[in-house]
Amino acid sequence: MIVFRLSKSKFANDLSGKGAEKTGGRWNSKGTAMVYTSASRALCITEIAVHTPLGNLPYDYKLISIEIPDDVPIQEFSVKKLPSDWKSVPHAHSTQLIGDQFILESNSAVLKVPSVVVQDEFNYLINPVYIKANAIIVKDIQPFDFDVRLFDR
Repeated sequence: MIVFRLSKSKFANDLSGKGAEKTGGRWNSKGTAMVYTSASRALCITEIAVHTPLGNLPYDYKLISIEIPDDVPIQEFSVKKLPSDWKSVPHAHSTQLIGDQFILESNSAVLKVPSVVVQDEFNYLINPVYIKANAIIVKDIQPFDFDVRLFDR
């Protein structure tokens, strides 16, 4: 399976999860390393757009294609099992606990979670410390320019 990630150029080859570890996110608390990826290029763009203030065009980004081999286990978290506040903005601590537990238990390399931004789409959270995570590799890196219309309303 190929998943996608948008990041600043200097972090394009980095699958350590250190960025998410420093800041935390919807699916991880500050201090927990995790790599956020999306099932499609379009979802990546949308995820960046909703986290970028209007008028600020992101620059110096790369679109990264990441290969998750078929034999790497993917744990799926069903929408039905999610807490009622999983879509809240700002994100709830309850979803961070889910991601933190996924990393702590280390039963699989990848956790499939529903996107809050695009209904019926999915993000794939990579556990950088899982034993098989080293089989997950960057396949391609391309320069990426955002369409100004996404940020200039």
